[in-house]
Amino acid sequence: MTISRWPQRLWLVRHGQSAGNVARDLAHAEGQLRIPLKRRDVDVPLSDLGEQQAEALGRWFAKGKGNGCPDVILCSPYVRARETARRFRDAGGADADEAICIDERLREKEFGILDGLTSAGIGVEEPQQAELRRLLGKFYHRPPGGESWCDVILRLRSLMDTVSLHYGGRRVMIVAHQVVVLCLRYMIENLSEEEILAIDREGDVANCSVTEYAHDPGAGKDGGLVLVRYNVTAPVEQDPLAEVTRAPDAMVGARG
Repeated sequence: MTISRWPQRLWLVRHGQSAGNVARDLAHAEGQLRIPLKRRDVDVPLSDLGEQQAEALGRWFAKGKGNGCPDVILCSPYVRARETARRFRDAGGADADEAICIDERLREKEFGILDGLTSAGIGVEEPQQAELRRLLGKFYHRPPGGESWCDVILRLRSLMDTVSLHYGGRRVMIVAHQVVVLCLRYMIENLSEEEILAIDREGDVANCSVTEYAHDPGAGKDGGLVLVRYNVTAPVEQDPLAEVTRAPDAMVGARG
């Protein structure tokens, strides 16, 4: 029997609301130039609400509403993503002994010199970068020491090769960041720059939302992954202990 090179089911999940998301909202409301966080972006934990969102997601899958449960969990090394994956699993979203596999290729987009700046802060402290970003667009603009969306896509192509090699026919969940969800959509669906940026403009990827793909043997010559649903917030909306949040990633003001 031939095993598909693609997962049977693939779920993309953005981490729950983080303490950085909360700090970013406060910084923008007060007109600050920088987000007041005294730790590395990689170490920013979930907020109390983010913990509730992750557990709500696990309960939703445990009730059978996720079209199955993952038997592979791949996760960004950032604390907020790891905590989301752990709380999801421990709330019944996957087997209690399911390993959470950390993969550095799923990390947040690196903002370099713009790290920690609000939108106002970028204009004041890095006006040249603000202009370059306006001219090039977020897809191609790479701030000094940081990454463009293209750089993120390059590492994600390697990740998807690993998924294809090792997890064909399996049920895979990826827990990561907003830009990772969008860049994976770009790759899996063979979208153009214009198409993925139009999706981005429609709104932020919600915390603990579900984007889901199913393998279709009739898609293309060798089969492929077909989008089932995008940015679905039902797991959080339907839980009395959680609420939906859609804050952009915290460490830079312009959505990235």
